[in-house]
Amino acid sequence: MEAIDDADDEFTDGLNIESTNVCLSDSREERSNVSPETMDVDEENLFKHSTTLTNKQRGNEVTVRPATLDDSSLLNKQDERGFTPLMWAAAFGEKAVVDFLLEKGADPKTIARERESALTLASSGGFVDIVKSLLGHGVDINTYDWNGGTPLLYAVRGNHIKCVEALLAKGADMTIESDSGYSPMALAVALGHKKIQKVLEDHILKLYKPPT
Repeated sequence: MEAIDDADDEFTDGLNIESTNVCLSDSREERSNVSPETMDVDEENLFKHSTTLTNKQRGNEVTVRPATLDDSSLLNKQDERGFTPLMWAAAFGEKAVVDFLLEKGADPKTIARERESALTLASSGGFVDIVKSLLGHGVDINTYDWNGGTPLLYAVRGNHIKCVEALLAKGADMTIESDSGYSPMALAVALGHKKIQKVLEDHILKLYKPPT
């Protein structure tokens, strides 16, 4: 158990995706911010909808259209962490969104500030369908991030067997070690992921099997 704890502590995935809390205003506060000029009040002092026509009802149209996803600058816009919309979709396993963004021209090879990639994030989350989709778009399968991991190492750490198989099938390098000195096999052994060990062993045997 000590070896497992050490391995898990030393090999940090760095995927500290901060959640955003959405605060909903109390309905009374919302009503207090409404201007009396835009609302009518009945005899019981209760708000009711204004009878004033809106711009839409008057037939006025907005002449300036908002930007669309056909704009590549939006598709590949990076936030303060360097994440793109595609990277966030990959991190949360949103396959339909990933496919949509790729279809629209999102760049799957973009690297974030700490060298995370969409493939790294998908591998860490165990989202094999996204992993396969990204691999089909020519991404770097051995991207090494600043937290000391490749997509294969992250898949091994998370015990994501299907992701490990998909990465190995496309030629992921089994010799690359994490900053803490763990190869994919050593990490699987340290964490007690026996099925992952078997997958890695079978792959090694295939590599060394003489051609028939």
